[in-house]
Amino acid sequence: MAEDREILREVWDGRVPVCVQLASEDCNTLSAPDPYYLMVPRLSYFPLVMDKVRKHFLRLISSDLQEAEMWLESDGMPLKWHYPVGVLFDLHCGGASLPWALTAHFSHFPEQDLIRCPTREVVESHFMSSLKEADGLKHRGQIITNMKSKDHKQLWMGLCNDKFDQFWAINRKLMESTPEEGFKFIPFRLHSPSQAPIQRLIRPLTEDGRRVTLADLLLEYLSVSQEGDRVVIQGIEVPHDTPLQWLSEHLSHPDNFLHICYIPLQS
Repeated sequence: MAEDREILREVWDGRVPVCVQLASEDCNTLSAPDPYYLMVPRLSYFPLVMDKVRKHFLRLISSDLQEAEMWLESDGMPLKWHYPVGVLFDLHCGGASLPWALTAHFSHFPEQDLIRCPTREVVESHFMSSLKEADGLKHRGQIITNMKSKDHKQLWMGLCNDKFDQFWAINRKLMESTPEEGFKFIPFRLHSPSQAPIQRLIRPLTEDGRRVTLADLLLEYLSVSQEGDRVVIQGIEVPHDTPLQWLSEHLSHPDNFLHICYIPLQS
């Protein structure tokens, strides 16, 4: 169990170096402003970690944009705030060039691409909804339903404040399973650039008791793949023979979903 905790801690401590530049059309100064550099937790969401960036740029934009919602893009692609930071990084950058260059916008919100996020409460609502969905798949929702509201709040505050022990004191209950059976289903989302994520029902064990692996999942749900394509979980190219149950217990995001990023060679 000590080794398991070390893996969980390493995943929790994952960071992404980010350089945020203000969009030129929103800039109200004669010269381009300095970008803002920061290290962002892979497991967090951009609206939870962008307060200082927003304040940095507010003094550089016109008064009519002061109350506007800030949104981010990477190389022309609007970033979906409801995806964890690490998932967005793996899909759109993957460490090809560091720090990850982002552009902050205060105008021309892309309504067709992004959900609006006016407050942190919207992020909390999305996070708790995902947690409940994941537990519904793993335990028929019995664990999350039996938790008290203060336990839900502790999970949320642990994520917001980057407190590993505070979060895992509660989250360990959501990871409970029997070695013989595992979870009822594995909560996963299979992401690829420019496509909606795939989410299906998949059990951790076959009917004859064999452990289902990442290779089994990819064979089932990736219609086309070729040599050189990458499959990344938490920034790691995981061996394809790894059991899904182990991956779900150790490499899931705080929303309890296993986010798998498929990056084709041409992307």
